[in-house]
Amino acid sequence: MSRTPVVFVHGLWIHSSSWSPWVDLFREAGYDPIAPGWPGDGATVAETRANPERLAGKGIAEVTDHYAGIIAGLEQPPVVIGHSFGGLIAQKLLGQGLARAAVAIDPGQIKGVKPLPFAQLRSGFPVLGKPGNAKRAVSLTAKQFRYGFGNAIDAAESDALYEQFTIPGPGRPLFEAAAANFRSSSPAKVDVANATRGPLLFVSGGRDHTVPDVVTRAAYKLYAKSPAVTELRQFPDRGHSLVLDHGWREVADVVRGWVETKVPVS
Repeated sequence: MSRTPVVFVHGLWIHSSSWSPWVDLFREAGYDPIAPGWPGDGATVAETRANPERLAGKGIAEVTDHYAGIIAGLEQPPVVIGHSFGGLIAQKLLGQGLARAAVAIDPGQIKGVKPLPFAQLRSGFPVLGKPGNAKRAVSLTAKQFRYGFGNAIDAAESDALYEQFTIPGPGRPLFEAAAANFRSSSPAKVDVANATRGPLLFVSGGRDHTVPDVVTRAAYKLYAKSPAVTELRQFPDRGHSLVLDHGWREVADVVRGWVETKVPVS
């Protein structure tokens, strides 16, 4: 029998290569991990930066369908681990019964989440401040990355991560998430009441500006009526870069330990 697959899903502005240490860790633990990019992503950071038009206009539904197609090609349902908007995608795939379990790390805002902290508004303003960005791919500046991702690490590390991993991101998912509570058929809607889904772990960073802890906790509470396993782990001193900065291993070990208890290596 093949090893249990793990699919890593990145969020806006970060290339899938940022998952490489996680992929190595889960492979060593006996899983079969992959970290495919979003539709339109290039194989490298440089290629993706050079072709932002390939990402323009991609929305939550298109990204979810892209990963659903990848999962359909696997020999068995995977564990899905997503960061930021990847955490939203992970929840959607789990709710649709396509994953055995899921981990949503600082996940993008799903329909039903009400808190809208100032820090989150400021982090999203580079995109949301211009309605035309819904049809474009937008890049962050190093200063914007520092506020949204690297505020809990020193400036030198933030700048280094910016140079190493940042890519343009489609503006459309941010507009879809922002309007989710005003649309009955929003693509940011997740089946939080699914009683037969696999286990779900939320992870939040207490100093996160892009997805503040209160937003992650609000999403976690939306699952209260489902008897399926839903858990929350908080890292009070971590920001949105928690999966790729120098402290990634602390988070990864917690996530790996949780996965091993819910979906043992096969």
